[in-house]
Amino acid sequence: MNAADKVIKAAFESDELFQKILYEVIKEDLNLTAVDFAKQANIPPSTLYKILSGNRDPNIKTLRQIIRTIRELGESESGEFIAVIAARTVLDNIVETKKKIAGRLVTIREYSATSMEEAIIAAVRAEKDGAKALVCAPIVSPTVEKILNIPVTTIIPKDSLIDAIELALKKMD
Repeated sequence: MNAADKVIKAAFESDELFQKILYEVIKEDLNLTAVDFAKQANIPPSTLYKILSGNRDPNIKTLRQIIRTIRELGESESGEFIAVIAARTVLDNIVETKKKIAGRLVTIREYSATSMEEAIIAAVRAEKDGAKALVCAPIVSPTVEKILNIPVTTIIPKDSLIDAIELALKKMD
C-alpha cells in the first residue's frame, strides 16, 4: 500500500489514526518537515499543524491537496532522482533533498566518496539505484561518463575554490 492510500484509509478509520499516519508519512516516508510539506501542498503551515494536532479537521479541498502532494512526492521519491557524488563535507551543505527545477519536483540523493575509486563505485551504484542523472567532480566525470548510460554533469567549485585559497593564505601567516 502506498503512502497516499495509507492516509486515505486512516482518514476513514478515525481522526486519531489519520493524524498519526499523516504525520508518519510526512516525516518518515517523504522525509519532510511539516512546514516543507505544507509549502509543497500549497496550504498554510498553521493549517497543517492544526490538522496534525487534532485541533482542526481538513476540509475536502485541503484533504485533496494533501493526498495529491503525497502522491506527487511519492512518485518523485520512487522515480526520478539526481545523484550527487561528493565528499561528505560538500554533501552536508545540501539543505534540500527535494527541489522544484524547471517546474519538475526532483529528488536529490547523496552519495559520499573520498577517493576516485569510491566515486566511480558510487556512480555505478547511483545508476543501478535508478538515478536519472549524476553530478560529480571534474576529476572523475570523464571516467564515469564512459561507463554510465545517464547524463553526467560536472561540479564547478568556483566559489569554494576561492574560499579554500583564502583559507590557505590565512594559514600561511
